[in-house]
Amino acid sequence: MTDSASTRTLVLERDLPHPQEKVWRALTEGPLLAQWMMNNDFQPVVGHSFTFRATPMPNWNGIVECQVLLVEPQQKLSYRWGVGGADGWIVTLTLTPTASGTQLRMEQSGFLPDQTPAYQGANYGWQKFLGNLERVVAEVN
Repeated sequence: MTDSASTRTLVLERDLPHPQEKVWRALTEGPLLAQWMMNNDFQPVVGHSFTFRATPMPNWNGIVECQVLLVEPQQKLSYRWGVGGADGWIVTLTLTPTASGTQLRMEQSGFLPDQTPAYQGANYGWQKFLGNLERVVAEVN
């Protein structure tokens, strides 16, 4: 187990002018998830192992192995992401209703002190993903 005091957590928040139900669908329906993030075989079932798949690049095969840890419909979703830290990084997506729609909070935790490039890469990637998510949610019926 990794000491949480020695790890870093990336936190990003977005206010989306859409109801939680639409945002939740984009987070949990595989075809919608693929539109804003990566191809996947995701299912919102605790314990389900799945992969995100992208175009391979130098030093990366394009595959992220994950496992669903928590599903609280329309409120919170958490999964283990790859093999960061001792136990993998943990991604937690939390939805909170607002007067104008939904606040999405994304946390990716477990970055070890020597994983600064991974932390920076995650920040870049999530900024891009969340921008794509905003577009996809706007198109969800």
